[in-house]
Formats: sequence, C-alpha cells, structure tokens
Amino acid sequence: MKHVLKKNPFQRKPGGSLLGLAFDGSRVEGVVVRRTNGSVEITGGFSSSLSLDLLTNDPELVGREIRKHLEAAGVRERRCAVCLPLSWVLTLTTKLPELPEADLQSFLQIEAERGFPYNPEALMLAHSAYRTPGGETWATLVGVPRDHLARLETVLHAAQLRPISFSLGLPALQRANAESSQGVLALLPGESHVALQVSGGGGLVVLRTVEGTFELEGNEAQIQVAQVAREIRITLGQLPEDVRASVRRVRVFGRGDGPDALAEQLRSRLVALGVQVERVRDYPPGEFGVRIPSGTEPSPAFSLAAQQLTGPGPALQLLPPKVSAWKQFADRYSSRKLVWVGATAAAAAGLMALAFLAQQWQLMHWRSKWNAMSARVTELDTMQKDIRKYRPWFDESFRSLSILRRLSEAFPMDGSVSAKTVEIREAAEGRELPKITCTGTARNNQALLQTIDKLSAAKGVADLRTEQIRGKSPLEFTLNFHWGETPGL
Repeated sequence: MKHVLKKNPFQRKPGGSLLGLAFDGSRVEGVVVRRTNGSVEITGGFSSSLSLDLLTNDPELVGREIRKHLEAAGVRERRCAVCLPLSWVLTLTTKLPELPEADLQSFLQIEAERGFPYNPEALMLAHSAYRTPGGETWATLVGVPRDHLARLETVLHAAQLRPISFSLGLPALQRANAESSQGVLALLPGESHVALQVSGGGGLVVLRTVEGTFELEGNEAQIQVAQVAREIRITLGQLPEDVRASVRRVRVFGRGDGPDALAEQLRSRLVALGVQVERVRDYPPGEFGVRIPSGTEPSPAFSLAAQQLTGPGPALQLLPPKVSAWKQFADRYSSRKLVWVGATAAAAAGLMALAFLAQQWQLMHWRSKWNAMSARVTELDTMQKDIRKYRPWFDESFRSLSILRRLSEAFPMDGSVSAKTVEIREAAEGRELPKITCTGTARNNQALLQTIDKLSAAKGVADLRTEQIRGKSPLEFTLNFHWGETPGL
C-alpha cells in the first residue's frame, strides 16, 4: 500500500476532463486535459506568475488572482488536480518490519511522530514503500502541514475551483512504481531550486530540493551545473550500496534551454558514477495506458491530471479526506444503537438537572461567604494598588541577558544552528510570563532537534513551541517559549 490515509470512496471515476495545476514559487501552470476514446489531449492551459503569495497573503485575494488568469486563458473547467510546492514537503525514510497491514499503519504514524518536528495531527501524511536489491523493505514518509493544505483549499475555493487531488509534481513525472528493478534519479529545474528524486524497487527512495543552484548572470538566472552535480554525488553517496548500484539513469525534465544545458553538461560530470543522463522532451507512447499526442512536452500539471483521468490516481495522495455529514451520522449511530442513544440522552438530562440544583446550592453557599469577606478584600486590593504604584520601577534580575545566555548555551558551538532574530515581549497585564520568539537557520533536521531538546531542558524555559520549519538543508525555523526564571537565579 502506498498511502497512510485511504482514498475517498466517493471520488469520481476516471474520465471526462480535468484541470491540472502546478505551483512552484510564484509560478503557476495550468493544463486542461480531456480523455476521449482511449486517448488524452490538452484542450487549454496557461502559465503565469502570481504577484501574491499562497501562504502569506489573503486567500481570497490570491484566489481572485488565479481566477483572473483562468478567465484570461479561457479555462472553464472547475475540477482540478494540484501539484503542491516541493518546499512545503517534509520527508523521512524508515525501515519497515514484517507487520500486518493494520499494525504497519500504526508503526508509520509512530515513526512520523518521532521523526517530524510536528504533532501528527498537524501533518497530512502519505508514504511510498520500496524494496532494496538486498531484500529489505523501506518506506519514504511524506508530510505536508495541514495548515498549508487548508489555506490552499481556501484559495482554490475563492478561484471557483474544486480540488480532487493534492500530490507532488516530480513523482507525477517520474512515477516511482514505473520501474521496480532499475533505479532512476530524476531532476526538475524550478523557479528557485532543482527538485531531485530517486526512485527504485517499486517506490520513492529520495525526494528533496537542491537549493542554491541558480545565480543571476545579467538579467537571467542560470543553473549552476557544478552545484547540481555535487548534490547528486552527495545524494547517491548517502544511499545504501545496493540501492546506489541500482541507479543507472539520470532523467532531466523541464522546458526551455536551461534543462537542455543541464543535461548536456551533466553527461561529462557524472561519467565516473556510471550513470546515463537522459533529456526527457516528450512522453513515450502509452505512458498512461492511453494514446498521447506526439511531441507533448512533459509537465507536472499534465502528468498529474492524466494519471487522475486514466487510472487509480497519483501514488502520493495528500488531499485531506472529505466526509459528508450524513456519513458521519451513519458511522456514529446505527439502528442497533438508537435505543441506547435514547436511554443515554434521558440519563444525561436527569444528571444535568441534578447538576443544576447542586450548582445553585453551591452558588448560594459561596455568595454568603463572599458577602462576609468582601469588605476586607476591597481593603487589601487598595493596599496592593498602592504598593504597585510606589514600589521601584526597575528590575534587578537582568532578564534580557539571562534569556540570551540560555539561548546561547542551547545552540551548538559548531555553528550548525544559528539565530537570526530574538524578540522579547515583556509580560503585559493579564499575562504572567514574558514571551520570546527566536528565528534562525539550521544545517539539518538533526541539529535543530538537538538544539530544541537542549533548550526545552534549560532552566527558566517554559512552553517551548516550534512555530515554523521551512526548507530542507538549510532549514529555517521559528521557536516560541515563555521565560519563567525567577529574579536572582
């Protein structure tokens, strides 16, 4: 099985037409795909830059901008399959033991809780399992924050679109289960990074972004082939030897001259690795089990829409499931349970009446107690106000320096985790503890988790929370915590 979550049983069967959307940075590409008589064809599309950001700007405004591009291109299709930005994705690889299917799901949930810096409820999870040449079974866990997905659904609703699938672009282009024996490394240059995927053994082995691969030369951003080749060598070098030996091809996707130059220069740079570099310019015949017009350029949007129309859909399904109100009621109640529901409701009504009477008696009791002490309480309140008014205004605890000391002690000495900004918000009226917000960068997830563990154990640090983690390597993070150290410590 390829998913942690099951597919929606009410999902529409393959066929008809569908809008494929692919988001990459500020770019959005749309392709209208129609299936007729055993073939798929493109009937419309567009490619544009968005002036608003999916995650930071108002979803209604972003949706209206997308709607404007759709209307300008004459796109009327409402159902859509969406390729999520790869920068939203967190990945984790784990070895799978021999377990029943039901227990395997619990195992993957536990691994996700241990490996991802999010609560399990905060992520939408899917996984792809693969088998190594040595016979071991592994799984690549893919997680996307549910807040990002909910925001994207709001944007698409504002654009008058109805998503039926959320997945990833590069796995749609180079399907992980297409070749079970020979490994393939796929590259897809984007707006600001290069997406990298290693597949083999019937599943997804590696999925990541290669940052820092574009540099401005004049007015155009050029791919730094040397940096891409270095990251390929590093990625392959981190794989087990038998998996590394199975990777024989490097496939370069994308449109324009950039991917052409990337493929051409990689051929000479990767000779020592014994891999064959292939520039993919069109789809092979029968790619999705149907006819495709010759010369059709591969694109994530087209691939995802075609998979949705011609088969069971993408291997990684990240659209949160929708359950109707009637189904929720039917699952919760059955005819066998209605009698028990009625008896429980009657008992609950009786208990509520008794609780109300007990509450009224307690209110009368404590009201009499308050009337006896209210005069003294008022006098004490007045004295407390005078004390606060005339006591010294300064604080001898050097709170800011103490906070910075605790932060510096938690960060590693090798510079693998560094802070960019530290914001200290003093305790206001009605708030007991000051709140500290720290943003920074980390080389990798392991270094960040060690820093978080050390900081959470530091004296005076309370309610430590990870607000945001973006990117792969390096990571950008935001931490919040309250300062609870008493003066003089």
